[in-house]
Amino acid sequence: MSEENPVLFGLYVPPHPHPLLAPNENQGWGELRDAYDMCRRRIEESEADIILIYSTTWPSIVGHQFQTLPEPEWVHVDDDFHYLGSMPYKFRMDTEFGEGYRDAAENRGLHARTVSYHGFPIDTGSVVALSLLNPDNRIPACIVSSNMYANRAETIVLGKAARDTLKAQGKKAVVVVVASLSNRMFTEHIEPHEDRIHSPKDEEWNQKILEFFGAGRLEDISQLSRDIHGQIRIQKVVAYKPAWWMASAMGQHNNYDGEVLAYAALNGSGGAVIQLTPSSESIGDKEFDEDDVEVYRGDRNVLESGGGDMQAAGGVEGPLVETDELPTINTSKAPAPVGAYPHARRQGDLLYLSGVGPRQPNTNEIPGGPIEDGKGNPLEYDIKTQTEACIQNVKAILEASGSSLNDVIDVTTFLIDMKRDFEGYNKIYAKHFEEIQATRTTLAIQALPTPIAVEMKVIAKAR
Repeated sequence: MSEENPVLFGLYVPPHPHPLLAPNENQGWGELRDAYDMCRRRIEESEADIILIYSTTWPSIVGHQFQTLPEPEWVHVDDDFHYLGSMPYKFRMDTEFGEGYRDAAENRGLHARTVSYHGFPIDTGSVVALSLLNPDNRIPACIVSSNMYANRAETIVLGKAARDTLKAQGKKAVVVVVASLSNRMFTEHIEPHEDRIHSPKDEEWNQKILEFFGAGRLEDISQLSRDIHGQIRIQKVVAYKPAWWMASAMGQHNNYDGEVLAYAALNGSGGAVIQLTPSSESIGDKEFDEDDVEVYRGDRNVLESGGGDMQAAGGVEGPLVETDELPTINTSKAPAPVGAYPHARRQGDLLYLSGVGPRQPNTNEIPGGPIEDGKGNPLEYDIKTQTEACIQNVKAILEASGSSLNDVIDVTTFLIDMKRDFEGYNKIYAKHFEEIQATRTTLAIQALPTPIAVEMKVIAKAR
């Protein structure tokens, strides 16, 4: 490693608990465990001062978070794979680095904060990675969240802030990205011996990603990941976002010796243990280049009140805003989006609304109460009040678009608890839509980005 490069090597590892809790139940899970063990030995033999983890199973919505509690300790149980058993942990965090990383991120224009209180849950991916790669806490760690809505510019800047901090503190790091390849999992229980990649298309793209990793072409993966994302239908926090961060934190080039140490199915998804070590050979050409962002200037203005994202995306208050693509709609009379999207778009004679929940404009208060507190503890809430507020927000967006509830054609509703909430939701819905007779689909889902119980997605006639 050259003196200018603070990263000794990088690892890309899966977040699933199977290699930790059940390595003997499936050959592939055991091979992943053996690869983890090999990486552990390499870390122990290295001169690393810190293990820097970017985990896709620690999602943040507003800004970026860094774990700085000196010794977080708890017993973790994975939501999806609780039957595999519990994962007690006690880790050693580098508080100085976490605080420095926060400052470096803010200096580059990002919104960042540290998390340092007992009981804050460490995510599954970080628990698995640190338990297997650093079981004796020989090296302190820093965990950084993966923002669900961060775009490429924001994520690249976050990676550069990591390098800033390493250089400022004179530390050498092993960079660890905790993420799946393909991420579609089976929704029903399967026996360990039946595990396989979910679909042939997932397998095809997994192999392409592995080919790039094996050739050390990390920056090419970062830049070409949008194509991969579109083909294997993976969601916001997996595959392309960690590739962006990893490429940036490690120097944004293709100058690596790549090793795919293991690859296996994990309940249908693709899991791999991969090592990238900076090489002394020539960097080589990239597939194509995008803007190299140094400072984040609020490309997605989630933190602002009122117009939210649309102030940065070109939208303003009022009916229709012409962009280079389609007319977009945004209104301060509805809750600000929590991601890089408008309240609505118009295509021809139709209006397509983004998902709308019950949060109140400007205050973000949730009528009927949130479903959980800040620590994730469940709270009582009123689904009827939430549904009414949700419909009023839909109404506000439609009216800002020059339309109305009477023009609604189709409604898709998402409920986090179908058994508990359907009856109450259905009564409020009927009050507004019985005469309109829009088509409707109601789906049960596991969670929504904010602590709400109901969200609606609407298609309406434009006027």
